[in-house]
Amino acid sequence: MTWCFSPSMYVRGPFETFNHTQNLVTSTVIPVFDVQPVMAEMEALQIKYQNALDLLAGKNLVALPDALSDPGLDALSDAAFTDTTSDLSGFVLSGSTTMSRQVNMSFSAMNTAAQSATDPLTDETQKIIHVPFYGPLEFGKKSQQLPVAFDTGSADLWVPVNCGDCTSPQYNTAASPTYKNTGNIFNLNYEGFSHAAGTLAYDTIGMGGLKVHNQYFGAVTNVPSNFNADPISGYLGLGFSSIATSQKPTFFENLIIQEKIEAPFFSVHLTRGEASGSKITLGGYDMSKAVGPLTWVSVISKTYWTVHFDGAVIEGNYVSGNVDAVIDTGSSFIYVSQTLASLIHANILGAGPAANYNPGFFSFPCDSNPTISFSLGGHDFGLNIQDIKLGQDGYGSEDCISGIIGLDDAVMEGIVIIGNVFLKSWYSVFDYSHGARVGFAPSINNAQ
Repeated sequence: MTWCFSPSMYVRGPFETFNHTQNLVTSTVIPVFDVQPVMAEMEALQIKYQNALDLLAGKNLVALPDALSDPGLDALSDAAFTDTTSDLSGFVLSGSTTMSRQVNMSFSAMNTAAQSATDPLTDETQKIIHVPFYGPLEFGKKSQQLPVAFDTGSADLWVPVNCGDCTSPQYNTAASPTYKNTGNIFNLNYEGFSHAAGTLAYDTIGMGGLKVHNQYFGAVTNVPSNFNADPISGYLGLGFSSIATSQKPTFFENLIIQEKIEAPFFSVHLTRGEASGSKITLGGYDMSKAVGPLTWVSVISKTYWTVHFDGAVIEGNYVSGNVDAVIDTGSSFIYVSQTLASLIHANILGAGPAANYNPGFFSFPCDSNPTISFSLGGHDFGLNIQDIKLGQDGYGSEDCISGIIGLDDAVMEGIVIIGNVFLKSWYSVFDYSHGARVGFAPSINNAQ
């Protein structure tokens, strides 16, 4: 698989530069689109998804621990959820589409003794590359805090240790007598390009009072030069350990295996237009961040958090998909094949290829609010069109660049990557029980 991208250096983020053009429908100021941070994220995707097609086909997978398929996990989740008669058939996403075919589920009161932890997340788009939502993670006996990106599109934990060229905060292993380095090579690379390299180590890792002993992670001594401009130290992968470079269970999986959490799921709330206010909750669900019931969608591959993408409905017109969809908190946008992107935008009045940018970028009138929904596992989920408008196609332009981006058909064959422009509308639950599933509830963002 070969991916080609433009250089990733840039000065401002995609939402930083404003002029006086406004959306006539919502009366909000629309920024000018900056392609460079988007290209930088696309460049990073080549590393994350270099082996995606093989992994989704079941090749070269690491066996998951038996504890993660224990039927007892079903009872833990069932104890946290209860059937109700609530219905959201009339709930409408702002500037989007009506939800349909919802499963009537809502969260019951958590046992006061339940073990869970919540981490505040920060959104950052103003550095050399786009940084996913990130928050603090604790390392070692003295619980040294380091900022890491929380990423459902990968399955490895790594931070810098004794990294001579790293400028971000590093883990001070000398302060932790429980730190052990195995000496085994840890290397995330793409066709010879090293993204993070070092050795495999283990120590106590914690978040909000939850701790895992002997958690393996990459103690990296080499990172890309542009990574040093980021406010984060590393990544916490929350995908399935079947795809982990370390070949070890993830931090969250070990919380389940070591019976440290009450329920085998974590939930994510992402804010809209705010740097702070997002959060991840391990082993729990924040009812204040959802305004309706959960819809469960079955995971079809325990690699990434993968569900079936049936297709898309744009202005009432159905576009077939029939591919795998990865729910990825580490990606900002929605990435589909060039063919699928063309079909989706063909159903938006005034939309077309964005002539000023590489193939795959599309634009549509800024003052329009087309309804778009995705069908995942037989259920429809609306997108808020304001999240899809990435910015004006140049100063004073009446067209906006779309957050649904097309990549080469050979690269995206059989796969769709669904990132944060979707998740800002849906409070999301990633559950290891019932064969693994993802739950989506309408986010409080849509009621504001």
